[in-house]
Amino acid sequence: MKVTAERIDNHKLVLEMEVPQEEVAKAFQKAYQKLAARVNIPGFRKGKAPRKILELHVGKEVLKDEAFDLLANKAYWQALDEQKAEPVTRPEIEILTFEEGKPLRFKATVVTKPEVTLGEYKGLKVAKPAAEVTVEDVHKQLENLRNRHAKMVVVEDAALQKGDFAIIDFEGFIDGKPFKGGDAKGYPLEVGSGSFIPGFEEQLLGAKAGEEREVNVVFPENYFVPELAGKASTFKVKIHDIKRKELPELDDDFAKDVSEFDTLEELKADIENKLKEAAAERAEREFRNQAIKLAVDNATVDIPEVMIEQRIDDMVSDLDINLQNRGMKLDDYLKATKMDLAGLRQNYREAAAYSVKTDLVLEAIAKAEGIEVSDEDVQAEVVAMARSYGASVEEVAKIIREQGRVGALYETVKRKKAAKLIIDSAVAE
Repeated sequence: MKVTAERIDNHKLVLEMEVPQEEVAKAFQKAYQKLAARVNIPGFRKGKAPRKILELHVGKEVLKDEAFDLLANKAYWQALDEQKAEPVTRPEIEILTFEEGKPLRFKATVVTKPEVTLGEYKGLKVAKPAAEVTVEDVHKQLENLRNRHAKMVVVEDAALQKGDFAIIDFEGFIDGKPFKGGDAKGYPLEVGSGSFIPGFEEQLLGAKAGEEREVNVVFPENYFVPELAGKASTFKVKIHDIKRKELPELDDDFAKDVSEFDTLEELKADIENKLKEAAAERAEREFRNQAIKLAVDNATVDIPEVMIEQRIDDMVSDLDINLQNRGMKLDDYLKATKMDLAGLRQNYREAAAYSVKTDLVLEAIAKAEGIEVSDEDVQAEVVAMARSYGASVEEVAKIIREQGRVGALYETVKRKKAAKLIIDSAVAE
């Protein structure tokens, strides 16, 4: 087979292929056999109808298309292999000449993975955050514990203040008329939480149980209910009860109630140790991320636009799946965020471009370092995936096989091994 290759730009490759007449003849014969085995023709057993009868039944073009697919697919991948090119799009095919008794000539135009020019990626000097824990950090955790175990008690004749819970009835009006969703009874409102329309909670400060107040507010311009956005409204509010947190004392009894420890000092020590572990993990994660980012930033690559669009497709799909798992729809999410699909895709563009570049750089490093992936490496990755999904190894392996993702999994493991090389050789500063 003759192959000529021409680069239109940095991304598009045009392959012109010529398949010998002998191969064309074989392809037509094979196409005839395949079609004959599939098509029912009255008076003939499957696979036994003469070619002329088959052509009359299905049409010559069907046979020709079948033969072309057999020839072109093999020739296309052989040409890519010769050019050491990896496609990222389906090829655009142009048939130049194709008929029996003559060679097949056709063109395939395809976008290929770009070349990566690597910079430094080993022995990188990377700042590592200090994993420090202060007395204030421990105190904050203790206060969180106190708040989680606080009791809510009704305070008699108290004026409502920030942090209090008011049990209220309310009804909202716009232009003197009540509106849908603007009323509730026995609603527990934490004053100062910012959970209501801006200005609502502040106008209740100082009120006492049994008191009624009129609250005037304006709905935000970006309010999630479009028909209420920007509208001035009045709420009639009645305060029934005022409840206030009663925090437990920080002593040994508290430690016994909220933990397995007998003393407050033991509880403090445990909190400090856990905070240090979490801080160390954060520092290590930041160190790893920065090492990889530095290696990626040091590399140069001209990314085809189609690869960024494909990654954005994946990100939108992931968001859609996550929303569905939470009982939401993508359209509802877009309405709530006052965004259209084009805006969402634009928001993802920068992250998608960096994600694609990271993959390309890690693949280039793996190639430069001769990194290989064994079956044992892939099996370990499947085990890790099963653990994170809470599924069995067999279930995950079956899904990967059924979705044809075995090759992609090998590439994922290869990129992870390249990332480990970067991290292991990096120097913490």
